[in-house]
Amino acid sequence: MTAPHIAVVIPCFNVGRHVESVVRGIPPMVRTIVAVDDASVDDTAAVLDRCEDSRLVVVRQPRNGGVGSAMLAGYREALARGADICVKVDGDGQMDLTQLPALVAPVASGDADFAKGNRFRDIEALAAMPRVRLLGNGVLSFLTKLVSGYWSIFDPTNGYTAISAVTLRRMDLARIAPRYFFETSILIELNIQGAVVRDVEMGARYGDEKSQLSVGRVAATFPFLLARGLWRRFFWRYMIRDFTAVTVCVLTGVPALVFGLAFGGYHWWLSVASGHTASAGTVLLAALPVILGSQCLLTAFVLDIVQQPARAGQGARPERTTR
Repeated sequence: MTAPHIAVVIPCFNVGRHVESVVRGIPPMVRTIVAVDDASVDDTAAVLDRCEDSRLVVVRQPRNGGVGSAMLAGYREALARGADICVKVDGDGQMDLTQLPALVAPVASGDADFAKGNRFRDIEALAAMPRVRLLGNGVLSFLTKLVSGYWSIFDPTNGYTAISAVTLRRMDLARIAPRYFFETSILIELNIQGAVVRDVEMGARYGDEKSQLSVGRVAATFPFLLARGLWRRFFWRYMIRDFTAVTVCVLTGVPALVFGLAFGGYHWWLSVASGHTASAGTVLLAALPVILGSQCLLTAFVLDIVQQPARAGQGARPERTTR
């Protein structure tokens, strides 16, 4: 059996201090290395130019587009060069490249369409992780599970990933977020497609690299992006691709809950303003839709958990050319 063509894509933005050692550390099993210089303002471009690895291909972005934009450019280049599996490796040296074979294994064997690192099963890695980052990852993990539908995974912001070329070609890459929502948005697209995602346990390394992620920017933009992503996944998976009990529960539960809360809130305000206690019938008319809506949404929540994709290579959409 012929070994798969594995390509590593390295998004590079101001990683001149680290990227040369990253390229040197990529194991021989990788046939192509695509480094995408995302309009760095340090010496990243010069460092990449002096790398002597014959596998290295450098793609230069005319302007900074974010990690997602760089990855999409790298994916397209890797696919054009015949890659069977594309691996994302950050250029800042945080990722242990000796674990790359373990990351690729589930995709290469056909057990998964997409594999990602999980640092949260390693107690030593958790102890080494900065406390703010640990708390943020925990909260974001739950929200990403809810939005993406992949309830069995953890550490969803882990950028050490591998994806099959077949899966990439089925995805609508134009829908992938270009910046820091990239990891979550790709999980949403994978779920819409019905792709199987597997966690691969691994440690984490933290050196002297500086994160480009702004906490304020995340707090301001992620709630909207998460809500939009949840709606997109529900619409495409449960209304366009299929119509299941989840669809019925959500379409029943949301209007009932909204009506109950609006009706109850309005009559509570009238009661306070007029000084007259609302009648039992009014209270009941507000409470019943809230109870019904909450129960319907809880049922949809549980059904979504048990309906995760189980078979790799069973994407719902026909193969398409990436854009």
